[in-house]
Amino acid sequence: MARISITRLRLRKVLYLIPFIWYAQRSQAQALRAEGCFGAQVRRHQGAFWTLTSWRDQAAMRAFMLSGAHRTVMPKLVSWCDEASLAHWTQEGTELPPWSEGEKHLAASGRTSLVAYPSPAHAAGNPLGSSA
Repeated sequence: MARISITRLRLRKVLYLIPFIWYAQRSQAQALRAEGCFGAQVRRHQGAFWTLTSWRDQAAMRAFMLSGAHRTVMPKLVSWCDEASLAHWTQEGTELPPWSEGEKHLAASGRTSLVAYPSPAHAAGNPLGSSA
């Protein structure tokens, strides 16, 4: 069994691209070294940045989330993003599911995260944002 997490983040200004990529690379490396992480992928798709991770359990995922580069960048994303959403689910096996499955979970059970300058789609509660 594994706890899967998918996130979708859309930057509101190109100004934030370089620092975002810097933190994204460090956060992915941190995840891959974290105890209880089975896998982590990042992609850019439909104008947003996506992460897909597989964890031993909720505690391992939370320990990662609240430490290192990830903890440092999370408060910055509130002002850097105009769309941010996430979904979590449990699956058999520890391998990462296909991105298409993650997108389905985000659409069906995802929630938006706090952003200071929400897009209209984000303000309407759409976890797929303006790409939907």
